[in-house]
Amino acid sequence: MYACIFLIHGDVDVVEEETHFTSANVHVLIGEIMVCNRDLQKIKEDINDIEKRLKNIIDVLGRI
Repeated sequence: MYACIFLIHGDVDVVEEETHFTSANVHVLIGEIMVCNRDLQKIKEDINDIEKRLKNIIDVLGRI
């Protein structure tokens, strides 16, 4: 039996399905989760920065 594993960079790996996780499998998955969390944090910071800039623009336009 085969399973598809979708990695964070959009690739699809087709691997033989396993019924158990090994330490190596878990280590790889934890690493992928950590990368996703870091990327998500960066996206949140970027959104926050954009919201601040938009607020400043709106404030300036409101004074005109």
